[in-house]
Amino acid sequence: FKNDEIILFLRNLKIKNHENLVSNIEDLNITDKLIQIVLNTDDKAKQDVDGIVKIWQRELINFTGVDDCRVILTSHKMMSEIPKEVPSIRKSVGEKYSLEHLGKIVAIASGKGGVGKSTTSINLALALAASGKKVGILDADIYGPSLPRLIGLNRKPQSDGKKIVPIEAWGLQTMSIGYLVAEDAPTIWRGPMVMSAIEQMLRDVAWDALDILVIDMPPGTGDAQLTLSQRAKLAGAVIVSTPQDLALIDARKGLNMFRKVNVPLLGIIENMSHFLCTECGARHEIFGNGGARAEAAKLGVPFLGEVPLEMAIRATSDEGTPIVASQPDSPHANHYGVIAEAVLQTLELNAPKATPKIIVE
Repeated sequence: FKNDEIILFLRNLKIKNHENLVSNIEDLNITDKLIQIVLNTDDKAKQDVDGIVKIWQRELINFTGVDDCRVILTSHKMMSEIPKEVPSIRKSVGEKYSLEHLGKIVAIASGKGGVGKSTTSINLALALAASGKKVGILDADIYGPSLPRLIGLNRKPQSDGKKIVPIEAWGLQTMSIGYLVAEDAPTIWRGPMVMSAIEQMLRDVAWDALDILVIDMPPGTGDAQLTLSQRAKLAGAVIVSTPQDLALIDARKGLNMFRKVNVPLLGIIENMSHFLCTECGARHEIFGNGGARAEAAKLGVPFLGEVPLEMAIRATSDEGTPIVASQPDSPHANHYGVIAEAVLQTLELNAPKATPKIIVE
């Protein structure tokens, strides 16, 4: 089913006083199993809307055969909370936009927070750039952006009159909502605003002919992850986990989410794999060891490598001088170089092969 067919079906439903609501649909995503509608409505009208929405959901499930239909209510008042520096993020239903200039889009994800995903993302992006690729990094964690701190820059980006210009740092093109809001200011936005802001940072930023765009995904498997998986045409996803069982349970959820939306899995990284004592040189497996490797083998996905729990990696991240950029010849930077090489090899294997030309004389 196409968006226009869904809109036409809703318009033809015999429901009293619902025509204006159909006109207020601001976004519509359709998959084999889910229809998701973003509906702009005044909060005062919510009680009247609820009954109509329930009818929409029931009728659309019957009409299309999907498993679920979700209608997310938002309002123009909410949109006014967006900083002035961010142009309008509302998108008309069915609008198409090209992302070819972003190159291959790679998502770095985790099932939960606190596993070092953002530190892994910036260092992996730098390692990919060190291989000769033109790389950008997008911080898609709207509620907890960390990219400004990781690269040591936090200034408002400029505009070329049409698009926001990404901030250059350490040879990367970068963008984060953290550039547009104060570091200590909470981002109190509902789901539709978060999804729209992420889409805008994809299409309304003047990314310059990238080979690879690394997306530091928010933790979990919510609306933001679904939006990126559907709209960004991901070339693949990398899952970051620590070795212990609790982290691996959530990592498995993230991995299965990408499988359900047909995103190729590039592999699993075991972060904080072990700690080498700086005094005695003994190896301590604080969170266990090998759990991610075993999980990768069990699930049939590549194991990309281990990154130790190392003070230099933590310190350089906090200082805004990521270790791959500031200490490129260190053994710790080498971990990310090995992982980057494995990611590039898998991307190459997954790339569509050119079909032979058939010449008829």
